[in-house]
Amino acid sequence: MLLEFIATIALGLGIAGLVMALNLVLGRRLPRWAMPAAAGLGMILFLVYLEYSWAPRTAEQLPDGMVVTSKSSQSMWYRPWTYISPLSLRMIAVDTRRNRSHPDWPGRVMTTMVLFERWMPTREVPVVFDCDDHRRADLHSGVELGEDGALHGADWYRLEADDRGLQAACESAARGRPASAER
Repeated sequence: MLLEFIATIALGLGIAGLVMALNLVLGRRLPRWAMPAAAGLGMILFLVYLEYSWAPRTAEQLPDGMVVTSKSSQSMWYRPWTYISPLSLRMIAVDTRRNRSHPDWPGRVMTTMVLFERWMPTREVPVVFDCDDHRRADLHSGVELGEDGALHGADWYRLEADDRGLQAACESAARGRPASAER
């Protein structure tokens, strides 16, 4: 956040310098408001670019085996341009590099869901996907894994068969290796 702030200020100063130089070349014919207006507009456009490019930049930096399964898009009144093109500020990825399964429960895959949100720390949630029954259980403090691989105290959430998180975890488990980077 601090680096983006510094880059925005530097960009504004650079644009102001360019407009000042252009004004000198033109014999001071530009109106007095041209320099601050150009600097302000440039900074706003740069910030909009940073906001819209956050999700693609973050997804590109993910290692192989992490599959983006969900992006949320929203419009905000204090960002009126988001009504034209909604902004993605949150993503969920499944880290298939951490897939594990129990021999007694081959249809279940234990893995990690990674939650990304702009300006917030990344959070990891251990989960179990049941590939056969199309459901997911989050592994929180009340869930215990028995010796036989059974989950005790888990709350199961029904998923659609085409849920991208379920597909990523189950397909990579079936192949026995992490999923390729599908962004």
